[in-house]
Amino acid sequence: MQLVKDGPDVPDDLLEHHEDGSVVFFCGAGISYPAGLPGFGELVNNIYKDLHATPDLIESQALDRSQYDATLDLLEHRLPGGREAVRGALARVLKPNLRRAGATDTHKALLTLARNDRDEVRIVTTNFDRIFESVMRDRALAAPNFQAPFLPVPKNSKWHGIVYLHGLLPKVPTTKELNRLVVSSGDFGLAYLTERWASRFVSELFRNYIVCFVGYSIGDPVLRYMMDALAADRMLGESTLPAYAFAQFETGHRDETDSEWRAKRVIPILYEIPATTRSHMALHRTLKEWADTHRDGVYGKEQIIVRHAMTKPAASTRQDDFVGRVIWALSDKRGLPAKRFADLDPPPSLDWLTPMFEQRFRHSDLVRFRVTPNEILDEKLRFSLIYRPTPYSLSAWMSLTRLASAAGGWDDVMMHLARWLMNYLDDDALILWVAARGGSRPRQGRCAADIPCVPGRFCRRS
Repeated sequence: MQLVKDGPDVPDDLLEHHEDGSVVFFCGAGISYPAGLPGFGELVNNIYKDLHATPDLIESQALDRSQYDATLDLLEHRLPGGREAVRGALARVLKPNLRRAGATDTHKALLTLARNDRDEVRIVTTNFDRIFESVMRDRALAAPNFQAPFLPVPKNSKWHGIVYLHGLLPKVPTTKELNRLVVSSGDFGLAYLTERWASRFVSELFRNYIVCFVGYSIGDPVLRYMMDALAADRMLGESTLPAYAFAQFETGHRDETDSEWRAKRVIPILYEIPATTRSHMALHRTLKEWADTHRDGVYGKEQIIVRHAMTKPAASTRQDDFVGRVIWALSDKRGLPAKRFADLDPPPSLDWLTPMFEQRFRHSDLVRFRVTPNEILDEKLRFSLIYRPTPYSLSAWMSLTRLASAAGGWDDVMMHLARWLMNYLDDDALILWVAARGGSRPRQGRCAADIPCVPGRFCRRS
């Protein structure tokens, strides 16, 4: 579903998993760009500037290959007191400007999205900065934090907090604490290959949660180490849950970027970055809108109905797919957004029947409609909001003899959409629509649209 105009299309599967509390957001340097913090490459260049150092030949070659972790490892070994000097420079240059407009908006959104129904936060970051800590303090929020190498076991619902997988910059830097930061290739080797405390955490996380990467690029060295660790586990027969990533692409390179991420067995959520501004605002606006909708719960979905239901669906575009937002909201199993839709006055246009009947849903969507799917994936299964499989509690029983009524029951969503259609019983377009889809002659107690006719409740007759 596209949450904002020109934004990425967030898979409905991910939205549903998030509502179930099974998603963990894994945050990289990109979430801190609005606060003026750099990516890994720019960070390395800033460290050189702070130390008044110039890359030698081998370091320049590593930089050209975007091997930033290897570059810092080389620099630490070349300079006198290099390790302490490089980490001191890192602490000096990695200072966010929290006064910038929108500096912490994305962190606030992620903290909202990462909070479960028990008011617990569950989030992972490879960033060293203290922006999450600052936002938590300003909003009077509380959550434990875990700093490398002292990490929790992400195995059950009891685990919660903010995990700084590669360490956290201390308020007052000391040599001992700075040495714990995972910065150079040597640090990554210890964390992921030798001591393996980071790779064990990542492997366990991917086995037990659906991970959504935010703020990483396809060539990020951090991502490479994590994917290598997971690939090693898969070779040993370990299984993992689906992983997603918000991924930027440049104009004309959408398919290429999609393929690169899928080669890493990560499902990309693609958004375009303008060549002129290189702005990631589509990502940041999407996260904020998602957080606002999640924070407001079912009321947030009702607001989607209020904002868009009175617009004819033909006005929806790929750049602003408000139809997708409305259908997603209407599919809420509690039925309250559908009730809001049916109660609008004047009623939404009958044109909404067309997208409601489109086969937008697949096998993976069955759960959201309280239908238990078979273990074997049915790749051919397609259904719509108003023509779909029935949960067992509403389904008709099989019988060796023909029952008087073999139709299944309706859930709250379908019932409220039927109430909406009552506004158009005298509209020829509705009669033609029903007839084109197998409508039959009225039976006692039912109208021409095959809608139950209960006086005083569903029918305008009394």
